[in-house]
Amino acid sequence: MNDLAKNVLITGAAKRIGAACARLLHSEGCNVFLHYRSSRAEAQQLCDELNRQRPDSAKLIQADLLDMAELEAVARDAGRVWGGIDVLVNNASSFYPTAISDVTERQWDELLGSNLKAPFFLSKALAKTLADNKGCIVNIVDIHAERGLNGYPVYSISKAGLAAMTRVLAKELGPAVRVNGVAPGAILWPDNDLSESAKLEILQRVMLKRSGEPMDIAKAVLFLVKDADYITGQILTVDGGRTLFS
Repeated sequence: MNDLAKNVLITGAAKRIGAACARLLHSEGCNVFLHYRSSRAEAQQLCDELNRQRPDSAKLIQADLLDMAELEAVARDAGRVWGGIDVLVNNASSFYPTAISDVTERQWDELLGSNLKAPFFLSKALAKTLADNKGCIVNIVDIHAERGLNGYPVYSISKAGLAAMTRVLAKELGPAVRVNGVAPGAILWPDNDLSESAKLEILQRVMLKRSGEPMDIAKAVLFLVKDADYITGQILTVDGGRTLFS
């Protein structure tokens, strides 16, 4: 029987990578506190699914993490659930292109807010309960944090900041709290349609010649939570070998 038995807060847990992390960590014995912003139907369906498997093992909270009052409410409520939070997975993210010639301040604020500011202040707000529980933080970064994705300068900057934050918080919160990251490569295609030729071009620059699955990221998160007691300040790249190419 799986007995990881940790209390986990996952932001952006309703769909995609967040939902995969929730299902896998739950299957290992964790209780999961599922944050969502607007995907209520998907979040409720996931919560119901997990509670059918193990009653009172999943709870929902809705919040716009760009609103500091709502973010602080998430931290406060999470800290009260099941005796406190052991694991924070900063997964919620905004992703869209921004041509450098016409980036707006609103786009800057939204992308930096979702991808960097919110993870930082949520980590700050939960630092005490995580330290009390000898817990950990896992940030979902991006391979494009290192060299940038053409056409997505603000997004790339925000994820580069999240990668830096991972290393900084590992110093600031250690030794009580471990802080690591996972950097996905081609895992899920964007919600806006890509042509088949565009997908093929991307996959030609992936050593394994295929896209990954959300569960590939979830397994990396599980490793960092469960089996990485002597790892902190590191970012695990899960990209099928994409970063082997220039």
